[in-house]
Amino acid sequence: MNKKIHGPVILVLAAAIAASIFVFYNRRASAAPQTSSTSAPAGVPEESEKGKLHIIVFGAHPDDCEIRAGGVAALWAAQGHKVKFVSLTNGDIGHATMAGGPLAKRRTEEVKKAARVLGIETEVLDNHDGELMPTLENRKALVRLIRQWKADIVIGHRPNDYHPDHRYTGILMQDAAFMVTVAHFCPDVPQLAKNPVFLYLVDNFQKPQPFKPDVVVGIDDVFEKKANALWCIESQIESLWATGNFEKVVPVPQEPASREQRRQEVFKRFAARDEATANKYRAKLIELYGQEKAQKIRCAEAFEMCEYGRQPSPDELKHLFPLSGQ
Repeated sequence: MNKKIHGPVILVLAAAIAASIFVFYNRRASAAPQTSSTSAPAGVPEESEKGKLHIIVFGAHPDDCEIRAGGVAALWAAQGHKVKFVSLTNGDIGHATMAGGPLAKRRTEEVKKAARVLGIETEVLDNHDGELMPTLENRKALVRLIRQWKADIVIGHRPNDYHPDHRYTGILMQDAAFMVTVAHFCPDVPQLAKNPVFLYLVDNFQKPQPFKPDVVVGIDDVFEKKANALWCIESQIESLWATGNFEKVVPVPQEPASREQRRQEVFKRFAARDEATANKYRAKLIELYGQEKAQKIRCAEAFEMCEYGRQPSPDELKHLFPLSGQ
């Protein structure tokens, strides 16, 4: 026999149904992907930075990146792009009198100071200077670094060079190309959706083939910043850069006038180096900047495309680099 349902009972049932619906939708919402941004791990760019390039440069020693790409790094950083320098060795034999752990620590601190001047990130891997090898372990290390940085552009030495560490840095960079897109290689770090653009740092070696610049960047506007970054690398100023070898140390003076004189000597040394690059590749500067602007450029850095990375069009490549006045 049916019984009449009274008003209070109806209200209780309605409340129960409403509560069930509320719990159901709350559970669905909590299971759905979250759209709010979260902080990236330390040293890794935020994914939400739209329109900003992520560039990683590999050098063999704690000074190679700064010497060959410090200017373009400063230009990129000034535009809000994210740049990271990585030294594949700790530089622990690169001095006339120091070596081992104390030198590695000193050189790491020096490039950290240089990075602050340039406005970029830096990292020094704990491999012995002079002992870098193109091993599977090191290849995986580069793949992870490139992926973690979410790199659009990767730059390193060419694999023909006087120094074995330079050569093997180039080989390791080449070997990381394409593998950064393979999901089951180093699966602990998500693969990149597309292969970055890979490029080589400038050098003067002729065999088996000479350096051929695809991009030459005028760095006059930031040369002083680059020089100030190099001034932070005092271990090299007092040793290799002073003598050209590792036979003796020429300490950086502490007396202000003498110290400033030494600083100007270091600046002139690197200005001459970057001026030689600009003069050698003046034709490429004219192609990129136009005759009038190119003739005014004194200091430059140059880069060559690597076949193993993504191949941008000439126009796209120009827009990937901070070419003022293009």
